[in-house]
Amino acid sequence: MNTDLKDILFLDIETVGCADQYNKLSERLKTQWARKANFFKKEEGQTDEDLFHERAGIYAEFGKIVVIAVGIYAENKKGELILRTKYFADHDERKLLSDFRKTLEKMGPATRLCAHNGKEFDFPYMCRRMLVNDLPLPSVLNITGKKPWEVGHLDTMEMWKFGDYKHYTSLDLLLAIFNIPSSKGVMDGSMVSKVYYQEGDLTKIAEYCVGDVVAIAQLYLKMKGHPLINSVNIIHA
Repeated sequence: MNTDLKDILFLDIETVGCADQYNKLSERLKTQWARKANFFKKEEGQTDEDLFHERAGIYAEFGKIVVIAVGIYAENKKGELILRTKYFADHDERKLLSDFRKTLEKMGPATRLCAHNGKEFDFPYMCRRMLVNDLPLPSVLNITGKKPWEVGHLDTMEMWKFGDYKHYTSLDLLLAIFNIPSSKGVMDGSMVSKVYYQEGDLTKIAEYCVGDVVAIAQLYLKMKGHPLINSVNIIHA
Protein backbone atom coordinates (compact mmCIF):
# COMPACT_ATOMS: atom_id res chain seq x y z
CA MET A 1 0.00 0.00 0.00
CA ASN A 2 1.22 3.51 -0.80
CA THR A 3 2.59 5.33 2.24
CA ASP A 4 0.23 8.27 1.67
CA LEU A 5 -2.71 5.90 2.18
CA LYS A 6 -1.54 4.22 5.38
CA ASP A 7 -2.89 4.86 8.88
CA ILE A 8 -5.75 7.14 7.82
CA LEU A 9 -9.06 6.86 9.66
CA PHE A 10 -11.80 8.53 7.63
CA LEU A 11 -14.77 9.68 9.66
CA ASP A 12 -18.04 11.56 9.63
CA ILE A 13 -20.44 12.46 12.42
CA GLU A 14 -24.19 13.06 12.52
CA THR A 15 -25.57 15.47 15.09
CA VAL A 16 -28.97 16.60 16.35
CA GLY A 17 -30.25 19.13 18.87
CA CYS A 18 -29.76 18.09 22.50
CA ALA A 19 -33.55 17.88 23.00
CA ASP A 20 -36.47 17.03 20.75
CA GLN A 21 -38.43 20.02 22.03
CA TYR A 22 -37.24 23.53 22.82
CA ASN A 23 -39.35 23.70 25.98
CA LYS A 24 -37.36 20.79 27.44
CA LEU A 25 -34.27 22.99 27.71
CA SER A 26 -33.36 24.37 31.11
CA GLU A 27 -34.01 28.08 31.62
CA ARG A 28 -30.25 28.71 31.57
CA LEU A 29 -29.89 27.03 28.19
CA LYS A 30 -32.92 28.86 26.81
CA THR A 31 -31.30 32.15 27.80
CA GLN A 32 -28.02 31.13 26.15
CA TRP A 33 -29.80 29.98 23.00
CA ALA A 34 -31.66 33.30 22.79
CA ARG A 35 -28.30 35.07 22.84
CA LYS A 36 -26.95 32.76 20.14
CA ALA A 37 -30.09 33.19 18.02
CA ASN A 38 -29.66 36.98 18.00
CA PHE A 39 -26.74 36.49 15.64
CA PHE A 40 -28.82 34.53 13.10
CA LYS A 41 -30.68 36.02 10.18
CA LYS A 42 -34.30 35.50 11.12
CA GLU A 43 -37.11 35.22 8.63
CA GLU A 44 -40.27 37.13 9.45
CA GLY A 45 -42.06 35.56 12.40
CA GLN A 46 -39.25 33.09 13.15
CA THR A 47 -38.86 32.40 16.87
CA ASP A 48 -35.99 31.14 19.01
CA GLU A 49 -37.84 27.82 19.14
CA ASP A 50 -38.01 27.61 15.34
CA LEU A 51 -34.31 28.32 15.10
CA PHE A 52 -33.50 25.71 17.76
CA HIS A 53 -35.16 22.95 15.76
CA GLU A 54 -33.45 24.16 12.60
CA ARG A 55 -29.89 24.82 13.80
CA ALA A 56 -29.16 23.54 17.32
CA GLY A 57 -27.45 20.37 16.10
CA ILE A 58 -24.73 22.41 14.40
CA TYR A 59 -23.42 23.67 17.74
CA ALA A 60 -21.71 21.36 20.24
CA GLU A 61 -23.09 23.42 23.14
CA PHE A 62 -26.69 22.77 22.08
CA GLY A 63 -26.41 19.49 20.19
CA LYS A 64 -25.25 15.91 20.55
CA ILE A 65 -23.66 13.22 18.39
CA VAL A 66 -25.84 10.25 17.47
CA VAL A 67 -23.63 8.51 14.89
CA ILE A 68 -19.91 8.32 14.12
CA ALA A 69 -18.93 6.38 11.00
CA VAL A 70 -15.35 5.43 10.19
CA GLY A 71 -13.40 3.81 7.39
CA ILE A 72 -9.83 2.68 6.82
CA TYR A 73 -7.87 1.47 3.79
CA ALA A 74 -6.48 -2.07 3.73
CA GLU A 75 -5.39 -4.64 1.16
CA ASN A 76 -7.05 -7.93 0.28
CA LYS A 77 -5.25 -11.18 -0.51
CA LYS A 78 -4.90 -10.10 -4.15
CA GLY A 79 -3.08 -6.94 -3.07
CA GLU A 80 -6.03 -4.76 -4.09
CA LEU A 81 -6.92 -1.66 -2.09
CA ILE A 82 -10.09 -2.09 -0.05
CA LEU A 83 -12.02 0.10 2.35
CA ARG A 84 -13.37 -1.27 5.64
CA THR A 85 -16.12 0.70 7.34
CA LYS A 86 -18.09 0.52 10.58
CA TYR A 87 -20.23 2.84 12.65
CA PHE A 88 -20.98 3.75 16.25
CA ALA A 89 -24.62 4.67 16.89
CA ASP A 90 -26.38 5.13 20.20
CA HIS A 91 -29.03 7.28 21.87
CA ASP A 92 -26.63 7.44 24.82
CA GLU A 93 -24.02 9.90 23.59
CA ARG A 94 -21.58 9.13 26.38
CA LYS A 95 -21.58 5.41 25.51
CA LEU A 96 -21.16 6.18 21.80
CA LEU A 97 -18.21 8.50 22.45
CA SER A 98 -16.66 6.12 24.96
CA ASP A 99 -16.78 3.24 22.46
CA PHE A 100 -15.31 5.43 19.72
CA ARG A 101 -12.61 6.70 22.06
CA LYS A 102 -11.56 3.12 22.89
CA THR A 103 -11.18 2.42 19.17
CA LEU A 104 -8.96 5.48 18.72
CA GLU A 105 -6.79 4.53 21.68
CA LYS A 106 -6.20 1.06 20.20
CA MET A 107 -4.82 2.56 17.01
CA GLY A 108 -1.15 3.42 16.65
CA PRO A 109 0.41 6.85 17.19
CA ALA A 110 0.81 7.26 13.41
CA THR A 111 -2.98 7.39 12.95
CA ARG A 112 -4.29 10.38 11.00
CA LEU A 113 -7.94 11.44 11.04
CA CYS A 114 -9.58 12.65 7.84
CA ALA A 115 -12.99 14.28 7.35
CA HIS A 116 -14.53 16.87 5.04
CA ASN A 117 -14.46 20.19 6.88
CA GLY A 118 -13.28 18.10 9.82
CA LYS A 119 -10.95 20.76 11.21
CA GLU A 120 -13.82 23.22 11.60
CA PHE A 121 -16.62 20.82 12.48
CA ASP A 122 -16.15 17.10 13.17
CA PHE A 123 -12.91 17.17 15.19
CA PRO A 124 -13.73 20.10 17.51
CA TYR A 125 -17.33 18.93 17.90
CA MET A 126 -16.20 15.50 19.11
CA CYS A 127 -13.68 17.05 21.51
CA ARG A 128 -16.29 19.36 23.01
CA ARG A 129 -18.88 16.62 23.43
CA MET A 130 -16.31 14.29 25.03
CA LEU A 131 -15.48 16.95 27.60
CA VAL A 132 -19.17 17.62 28.28
CA ASN A 133 -19.57 13.87 28.88
CA ASP A 134 -16.57 13.77 31.27
CA LEU A 135 -14.43 11.74 28.88
CA PRO A 136 -10.68 12.42 28.53
CA LEU A 137 -9.61 13.27 25.01
CA PRO A 138 -7.75 10.54 23.11
CA SER A 139 -4.25 11.59 22.10
CA VAL A 140 -5.09 11.80 18.38
CA LEU A 141 -7.78 14.42 19.10
CA ASN A 142 -5.97 16.31 21.84
CA ILE A 143 -4.01 18.93 19.90
CA THR A 144 -3.36 21.29 22.83
CA GLY A 145 0.27 22.41 22.81
CA LYS A 146 1.09 20.52 19.61
CA LYS A 147 2.90 22.16 16.73
CA PRO A 148 0.98 22.20 13.41
CA TRP A 149 3.14 19.43 11.91
CA GLU A 150 2.50 17.24 14.97
CA VAL A 151 -1.28 17.25 14.43
CA GLY A 152 -2.42 14.20 12.45
CA HIS A 153 -5.57 15.77 11.02
CA LEU A 154 -6.43 15.73 7.33
CA ASP A 155 -9.32 17.63 5.77
CA THR A 156 -10.47 17.09 2.18
CA MET A 157 -12.04 20.54 2.09
CA GLU A 158 -8.75 22.13 3.16
CA MET A 159 -6.92 20.05 0.56
CA TRP A 160 -9.20 21.53 -2.10
CA LYS A 161 -8.64 25.10 -0.89
CA PHE A 162 -4.96 25.11 -1.92
CA GLY A 163 -4.35 27.97 0.50
CA ASP A 164 -7.53 29.91 -0.41
CA TYR A 165 -8.87 30.49 3.11
CA LYS A 166 -12.15 32.07 2.04
CA HIS A 167 -13.16 29.20 -0.19
CA TYR A 168 -15.86 26.78 1.02
CA THR A 169 -16.73 23.79 -1.13
CA SER A 170 -19.33 21.22 -0.12
CA LEU A 171 -18.56 17.52 -0.19
CA ASP A 172 -21.44 16.93 -2.60
CA LEU A 173 -20.05 19.43 -5.12
CA LEU A 174 -16.63 17.76 -5.10
CA LEU A 175 -18.26 14.35 -5.51
CA ALA A 176 -20.16 15.69 -8.51
CA ILE A 177 -17.14 17.13 -10.32
CA PHE A 178 -15.07 13.99 -9.67
CA ASN A 179 -18.02 11.75 -10.62
CA ILE A 180 -17.99 9.92 -7.28
CA PRO A 181 -21.27 8.38 -6.04
CA SER A 182 -22.97 10.34 -3.24
CA SER A 183 -25.01 9.14 -0.25
CA LYS A 184 -27.45 12.03 -0.70
CA GLY A 185 -29.95 9.84 -2.54
CA VAL A 186 -30.97 8.21 0.74
CA MET A 187 -31.27 11.43 2.75
CA ASP A 188 -29.32 14.61 3.43
CA GLY A 189 -27.99 16.38 6.50
CA SER A 190 -31.10 18.53 6.91
CA MET A 191 -33.20 15.38 7.47
CA VAL A 192 -31.11 13.86 10.29
CA SER A 193 -32.97 15.54 13.15
CA LYS A 194 -36.39 14.56 11.78
CA VAL A 195 -35.32 10.95 11.15
CA TYR A 196 -33.88 10.78 14.67
CA TYR A 197 -36.60 12.44 16.73
CA GLN A 198 -39.70 11.62 14.68
CA GLU A 199 -38.81 8.23 13.19
CA GLY A 200 -36.25 7.04 15.74
CA ASP A 201 -34.33 5.39 12.92
CA LEU A 202 -30.67 5.35 13.99
CA THR A 203 -29.82 2.68 11.41
CA LYS A 204 -30.98 4.89 8.54
CA ILE A 205 -28.84 7.76 9.84
CA ALA A 206 -25.86 5.44 10.34
CA GLU A 207 -26.07 4.05 6.81
CA TYR A 208 -26.19 7.59 5.43
CA CYS A 209 -23.19 8.53 7.57
CA VAL A 210 -21.22 5.49 6.34
CA GLY A 211 -22.02 6.60 2.79
CA ASP A 212 -20.36 9.92 3.46
CA VAL A 213 -17.27 8.18 4.87
CA VAL A 214 -17.00 6.09 1.70
CA ALA A 215 -17.36 9.24 -0.38
CA ILE A 216 -14.62 11.06 1.59
CA ALA A 217 -12.27 8.08 1.26
CA GLN A 218 -12.89 7.95 -2.50
CA LEU A 219 -12.41 11.72 -2.81
CA TYR A 220 -9.08 11.46 -0.98
CA LEU A 221 -7.93 8.86 -3.52
CA LYS A 222 -8.83 11.18 -6.39
CA MET A 223 -6.94 14.06 -4.79
CA LYS A 224 -3.87 11.83 -4.40
CA GLY A 225 -4.02 10.62 -7.99
CA HIS A 226 -5.18 7.07 -7.23
CA PRO A 227 -8.07 5.17 -8.87
CA LEU A 228 -11.33 4.78 -7.00
CA ILE A 229 -12.01 1.62 -5.02
CA ASN A 230 -14.40 -0.77 -6.74
CA SER A 231 -17.70 -1.10 -4.85
CA VAL A 232 -17.08 -4.83 -4.31
CA ASN A 233 -13.98 -3.89 -2.31
CA ILE A 234 -15.91 -1.68 0.12
CA ILE A 235 -16.60 -3.87 3.13
CA HIS A 236 -19.08 -2.82 5.82
CA ALA A 237 -18.74 -4.32 9.29
